[in-house]
Amino acid sequence: MDLSKEDGLMWRPDEHRRGSRQSRDGGKPVHSVAVPLMADVEDSGQQQSAQDQLVQDVSSTAVLTPLDDDLVGEPQEVDDRGNWSGRFDFLMSLLGYSVGLGNVWRFPYLAYNNGGGAFLFPFILMFILLGFPLMFFELGFGQFAALGPAAIFDRICPILNGIGYGMVAVSAMVAFYYTVIIAWAFLYMFKSFTSELPWERCHPDWSTESCYSHKDASECTVVNGSLYYKQRCYNETEVNIFNISSLASNKSDRATPSQDYFEHGILKMSDGINDIGMIRWQIMLCLALTWTLTFLSLSRGVKSVGKVVYFTALFPYLVLTILFFRGVTLDGSKDGIIYYLTPQFDKLIEAKTWVSAAVQIFFALSPAWGGLITLSSYNKFHNDCYKDALIVGVGNICTSVFAGFVIFSIVGYLAKELNMPVDEVVEQGPGLAFIVFPDVVTRLPLPPLWSFLFFFMLITLGMGSEFALLETVMTAVQDTYPPFRAKKVYVVLVVSILGFLGGLAICAEGGMYVLQLMDTYAASYGVFIMAILECIIIAWIYGADRFLQDLEMMIGRHSRAWHLFFTTFWKFLTPATLIFLLAFNFYDYSRMKYGHKVYPVWAEIVGWFMAFVPVVIIISMGVWKFLRTPADKSLQEKIRRMFHPTNKWGPAHKVPKFDLDVETGKARTVTNPGFGTPETRI
Repeated sequence: MDLSKEDGLMWRPDEHRRGSRQSRDGGKPVHSVAVPLMADVEDSGQQQSAQDQLVQDVSSTAVLTPLDDDLVGEPQEVDDRGNWSGRFDFLMSLLGYSVGLGNVWRFPYLAYNNGGGAFLFPFILMFILLGFPLMFFELGFGQFAALGPAAIFDRICPILNGIGYGMVAVSAMVAFYYTVIIAWAFLYMFKSFTSELPWERCHPDWSTESCYSHKDASECTVVNGSLYYKQRCYNETEVNIFNISSLASNKSDRATPSQDYFEHGILKMSDGINDIGMIRWQIMLCLALTWTLTFLSLSRGVKSVGKVVYFTALFPYLVLTILFFRGVTLDGSKDGIIYYLTPQFDKLIEAKTWVSAAVQIFFALSPAWGGLITLSSYNKFHNDCYKDALIVGVGNICTSVFAGFVIFSIVGYLAKELNMPVDEVVEQGPGLAFIVFPDVVTRLPLPPLWSFLFFFMLITLGMGSEFALLETVMTAVQDTYPPFRAKKVYVVLVVSILGFLGGLAICAEGGMYVLQLMDTYAASYGVFIMAILECIIIAWIYGADRFLQDLEMMIGRHSRAWHLFFTTFWKFLTPATLIFLLAFNFYDYSRMKYGHKVYPVWAEIVGWFMAFVPVVIIISMGVWKFLRTPADKSLQEKIRRMFHPTNKWGPAHKVPKFDLDVETGKARTVTNPGFGTPETRI
């Protein structure tokens, strides 16, 4: 679709090529003069030199020094959204957003469950097909227009402006339960400040009959002939009378103290989602602490976030490295690592393996969640977002693989300690972080120290991602209502209070069932649909070649192969892969379970509603936008207008552009192609 013919509806990068025209108000010949833009500079030495100078002198927040005070006026000012203090602030924020809890507890389980070392092949392939193209697109998209998702889609494709608000809705839903997981980590960290961890032994306040404490068992067996069974130490006589030896040999009904402590001591889990129960006050207080720290970190804007994320993004790597060297020195760690790396190639013929790899890429890099667009919108105009996407994307994959070594070295040790196969030790999600690891640290020297380090790492991993999720929501509010930019503290405060209140249901005794429901549906089908629509907008409606020219305006020219690569992926390979994944997820649907408990029908309906909230938003806002078009327009004109970029679309770059009156030699107008109004546009 050729959009360049619609005069007045969009910023056109070829406007500055026009030599002269008639003045609108006097009929005098005037010349359109402009600083040459990167995408349009001809291959001559003199013009290339001017381009290079422009790249060095101009940023998204700096105004060019006028060539002549009498000739050039001041560019139009725009509302200040703020910028990162430096490129590394952005990189650390992006790394903190991309590297999260999923790298530690989700990837290792998926690798084990989908072919071990063979899973790396579909995982890397899905990164190439989906992760990297979508990540680079969103980083360049947000940086080019300096807008968050709520505003940017309204400018490039008005009929689909609901995509941005759909992304904000997904980020908000994920933030609700993500903060509760961080609150659990805070609670465990506080419980670690003791000489003996609470879950080292079975306590009657929360333990079940199956609770088996290895510490109590070790102390019991010191006495010859004694055996530990059902939380009691039987002497030699009792062992013979009650045949305790045969009973104790059955290890299938054993539960670790860490499992009972998490489910009954911390959560006090109810029988199902139908029974929400009372709010656990300790979790509620830790949730309040989480939101308080989030408020303090975000209330000063992206500059303050840029400083905090240096710690939240880098500290987890320090802890992972410490845990790695400790893990590989444990007895049995080799078995766990071998199990992790052993490829099961038969798994590669199963569609589920490829779907799992793609879903993990979405969880890892978070395309179509709005966070990438939001973070990049605060970049300076000439930041190299292409290199950023490569660095963070490859870094995320390496982090996942490295975390797998850490996890399985420790799981191998635990399997040997429990005298059971490795595949029976590994659990997914919260089970890995709050059951397996707490049990492992009780078997290490100085358990409280290892427990503190691990849960502090979870907190920093979670907070890094949480900052980006909340910044997405707040940027949407401020871009939709620009006067709120001057009142960011109040915006952050309101969002934090609403987030705290929204998370209270997950702090209840039935909160785990709510969390699992949200984690399954909140960022699922709707995210795939929004990613497909993004590809359609940028590759087919706006034009992949045109968008690549926009990107080159920021990061410089690239080879023809570079153009061909992204054009092919954005137009064909990426959307085709997404459509397959979406179709397979529908085909493979089954009723949701947690443990052995099947969710009721009403809970499934709520889950599906959460999944399609973005779709409802997109359709409703598209209809509303269409109905608001001028009534005197024909249906064809309305459709054309709704699929064309508006006259506000353009680069967030304060490049002076002016009309030079030949007779007087004076500049009549000064505009910015990204923010100029129709009246001042050349």
